[in-house]
Amino acid sequence: MFVELRGRWRRAVNAAPAETNDIVSALEGGKEHEMDEPVNFDSVSLDGILSDWLAALGEHSVEAVAVLGPDPFGGYEDRKVLCVHPPIAADAAAALAESHDFGAPWRESDAPLVAWQHIAKTNQLSSSRWRVLALAHGYQTLVRVEFPLPAGRAFECFMFSPRELADRSEAAALVWSTMNIWPVVKRSIAQERSALSPRERQCLMLAFNGLTARESAVQMSCTERTVNYHLANAMSKLKVENKLAAIQRACWIGAI
Repeated sequence: MFVELRGRWRRAVNAAPAETNDIVSALEGGKEHEMDEPVNFDSVSLDGILSDWLAALGEHSVEAVAVLGPDPFGGYEDRKVLCVHPPIAADAAAALAESHDFGAPWRESDAPLVAWQHIAKTNQLSSSRWRVLALAHGYQTLVRVEFPLPAGRAFECFMFSPRELADRSEAAALVWSTMNIWPVVKRSIAQERSALSPRERQCLMLAFNGLTARESAVQMSCTERTVNYHLANAMSKLKVENKLAAIQRACWIGAI
């Protein structure tokens, strides 16, 4: 199953639909787009959660869901496709992650956490690769729900529908569904992305809550030296030099 999913991801990202090849080539300027595989392609449980979520959204004609998140080792505006279902939507999701749409500039402008857009009616279509790809798959409408993170980052859930939504009540129903499923999705994504051990996550969480290593040791029934050992391991895995940066990156991957 995983081999099949990986193959479908590579085909989706590397091959745009035939009817949009010329447009996409012009927008890309011949550039090759390299993307990490979404984590649900290596997780039966997460892919099952996304499949069940999509099935529940069927009454609203939603045909694809994608989750974008910050690249913990990238720049301020860098995003990654954390998961996408079905795999055929991977190319549009990858192009969306690479764009600046709904990204850091959007958040800095105090834009709403929820956005609803008719893809075909936007005046940005001619310069937007992800919109061209979404339309090629038959998607007409996008609904976005943001879950803010520290330091201006965010997790973003996108839902794609092949029809225009009738009114705000339909969009609201999709947002409600996302709010309900998000804790489960986030936890599953974090389990797949994080190399942190349970004790390392616990130490970071206690530090996030303002506890010193000595206070954390009391909570964990261990020595202060053990807490510092776990924190040092966490910093090494997260490729940072201090505890604050480790806490921040752990938040960005959903580990705490």
